[in-house]
Amino acid sequence: MKSILGIGNALTDILAVLPDDKLLSEFHLPKGSMQHVDVETGDGIWQALKPLGVKYVAGGSAANTITCTAIFGMPSGFIGKIGNDELGLLFKSDQEQYGVQTHLLTSEQHSSGRSMVFVSGGNAERTFAVYLGAALDLVPADLDPAWFEGYDYFHIEGYLVQNQDLVRRAVELARAAGCIISLDLASYNVVESNLTFLHDIVEKYVDIVFANETESRAFTGLADPRAALDELARISSTAIVKVGKNGSWLKRGDEVEFVEPWPADPVDATGAGDTYAAGFLYAHAQGLPLKTCGEVGSCIAAKVVEVVGTKIDIPRWRIAKQEIRDLIAAATR
Repeated sequence: MKSILGIGNALTDILAVLPDDKLLSEFHLPKGSMQHVDVETGDGIWQALKPLGVKYVAGGSAANTITCTAIFGMPSGFIGKIGNDELGLLFKSDQEQYGVQTHLLTSEQHSSGRSMVFVSGGNAERTFAVYLGAALDLVPADLDPAWFEGYDYFHIEGYLVQNQDLVRRAVELARAAGCIISLDLASYNVVESNLTFLHDIVEKYVDIVFANETESRAFTGLADPRAALDELARISSTAIVKVGKNGSWLKRGDEVEFVEPWPADPVDATGAGDTYAAGFLYAHAQGLPLKTCGEVGSCIAAKVVEVVGTKIDIPRWRIAKQEIRDLIAAATR
């Protein structure tokens, strides 16, 4: 079984389902966006969410992907930085219980990062207010080249681009170790704010790029997802553009595939893109056809949107694994 290493912001998700958009307006958070906040604003949002009933889940985009690949059975590792506090311990123990090999450094300056996730009722759209805390203290000098050796894949989240030197060092070490490098573009406003840098990284280092419709538009300037797919695939080996409940487009070389959405009853879209990436990479590591890779990603993403948070429950995992076995069997007949 091929292995995967990820790097990202080690965050704990604090999730709340909103009855309306009042809190979004109060904290000046555009619906569907991801905004960085300072510790004071972060604490204020946390206190405002508590009366709604909150759920604490170890998260972070790349960490979600890596936890999921570990559950699939891939040897999986993760690089991040936490604080010396309860949220940091929660994050570490969560990864370890799923069998992830952790390379978690501890910050002496800041508390553990957290992502306040507002889930809008009705369409399950997510809005993020992120206090990075200790995650922001991860620097290029922290990265040990030995951590990258022996891994087949390296997955990086676009949210890390607040530290461009860290991202560049990470992809340099991954390339030197012979890894296939994948990047999730993360959020349209992250892409807009770091467009030149992201173009440079994708063109020079990235083999597989994941984007949703708004991220692909921000990256390419093209509103049509199919046209954006062509542009992404022109500068990377494999491109995936997810169009939400309408499915996903995939392209590798001259091969173009469309994957229908998997049936689901969504309540919270948090983690859908992260788990899609995990399913795709798991199937890709087995050498499966491009369309099957997308179908496996779609299948597992459909399970996570049926629960609040990023952790799929055991009954849904059982169903997913059987459905994925069927997909793989059909692809390898």
